[in-house]
Amino acid sequence: MNHAQLRAFHAVASQGSFTRAAEALHVTQPTLSGQVKELEARYGVKLFDRRGRRVYPTELGQSLLDLTRRLFSLEAEAEQILGAAKGLKRGHLRLAADAPFHVIAALSAFAKRYPGIRLSLTIGNSEQILDDLVEHRADVAVLANIPEDPRVYAFPFRQDRLIAFVERDHGWADREAVTLKELAGRRLVLREIGSTTRRLFENAMAARGLALGEVLEVNSREAVRETVAAGLGIGVVSESEFGSDRRLVPLRIAADELAMTEYVACLAERRDLSLVRAFLDILELQMPAER
Repeated sequence: MNHAQLRAFHAVASQGSFTRAAEALHVTQPTLSGQVKELEARYGVKLFDRRGRRVYPTELGQSLLDLTRRLFSLEAEAEQILGAAKGLKRGHLRLAADAPFHVIAALSAFAKRYPGIRLSLTIGNSEQILDDLVEHRADVAVLANIPEDPRVYAFPFRQDRLIAFVERDHGWADREAVTLKELAGRRLVLREIGSTTRRLFENAMAARGLALGEVLEVNSREAVRETVAAGLGIGVVSESEFGSDRRLVPLRIAADELAMTEYVACLAERRDLSLVRAFLDILELQMPAER
């Protein structure tokens, strides 16, 4: 079989988009589309249904995707085993995280120790990241409050808390803290559904019988920051990702349950692969106090 055509199919099926798949494989979209069409024509089959801007595998396509996941996972493992034989001088480590702040230092240390290893980093919400890990699109993940799953090996990495923040001209700008009751009914700027930050905040409000006001939903931390800076609402983020911005003022939220744990995770079956183990070792050395 044509390996490039299978790789093209797998990328499109995994990403749900020809555009994103082309970006992931670093090829043009016409090239990718041509490879998929050639695969379909070769066997006289239809592998995708198109609905709006997204594409979904047909029943046959889903069966093929189940096989290509295993195929390319084994290929990645073979690359890591061979790379390990050369002292980790070659290979590709795919990292997924819910915030870049949590992993950049570890990536830097890893790159200095293993300069021949290619690195990639995907940022998303915890739901997306866990899916990337389970579907073999990531080798190691850093995410908050990971659910128990026998397929996944994980250990606690660091503690973090949620905070609120407002723009400098807001009436609360001279305060240090705010209560959940005060946030009830206010216009809030929150991440999308699937974000651990949002789920933790909404659960805390619901536990107190407090109703959310209007919610402006945005799909990135940068967008939350800019929306709040424009005076469009009160933001809620984890303390570690707030950073420093003179336009904004952080506010501690008085609620114990707004603490969350960031975990490092990998598939249990891949825990002892040399490339994965090397990165886990660096994380463990960097954060001994949190272990």
